[in-house]
Amino acid sequence: MSAISQKANILVVDDEPVTRQSLTDILRLEGYAVASVANGQAAIQYVRTHHVDLVIMDLRMPGMTGLEAIAVISQISDAEIILLTAYGSTESAVEALRLRIHDYLFKPASPSQVLASVRRGLERRQAKLRQKLTGAEAVAPEEALPLVTLKDGTVIDLSRRVIRSGDVVTYLTPAEGRLMRILVESPGRVFLHRELVLLVQGYEVAQNEAPEILRPLVSRLRHKLERHPSLARAIVSIRGTGYVYDVKDK
Repeated sequence: MSAISQKANILVVDDEPVTRQSLTDILRLEGYAVASVANGQAAIQYVRTHHVDLVIMDLRMPGMTGLEAIAVISQISDAEIILLTAYGSTESAVEALRLRIHDYLFKPASPSQVLASVRRGLERRQAKLRQKLTGAEAVAPEEALPLVTLKDGTVIDLSRRVIRSGDVVTYLTPAEGRLMRILVESPGRVFLHRELVLLVQGYEVAQNEAPEILRPLVSRLRHKLERHPSLARAIVSIRGTGYVYDVKDK
């Protein structure tokens, strides 16, 4: 049990009892302190009266939607937020990005996906808290991302969009950095072409248009990653579907 899990307080918000209980059980088994409520109003009330490090919020619930609840919670708490939904849409994804939500997971998310997202969210929160304690200037959430270090020593700095392997240093453009972050933070997950265009560029396109929009960006990123042996084949194309980040040497 890690130090993070011993101290972290997580709130699960979902109107489906089975989902709510399942998430609660998964997180408690990892040592987290977990509370759960069935709707957005109850979530806001809980956050007002309890310390919460991270919230897992369902998108569609009776009454107040998940995004509406998150907008309020963001004003009264600095908890990291994961949006969990079975109803992905352009509007909800763009709004999630605007609200700087930590992650956007689609149901049914596997236990490993949920735990990986929670771990990253708590690491990001700790990084921001450390900066506050040391008197450093406040930074945007995306600037507080943890470093990703591979077994061969390659370091992926998602905050600064820099990759280092020994003396080899590669700088990514903002679009390349967003694409790299999305893939690296969800290893093994296949992202659809349309989904990546939405998350990286912020707009929706037709399914037949998405591959053409992504191809130049992915090509440029792959070309840069060739300078780093452990990442040379990290972005795998799934024919007719999308892309997946697959690094064996981690």
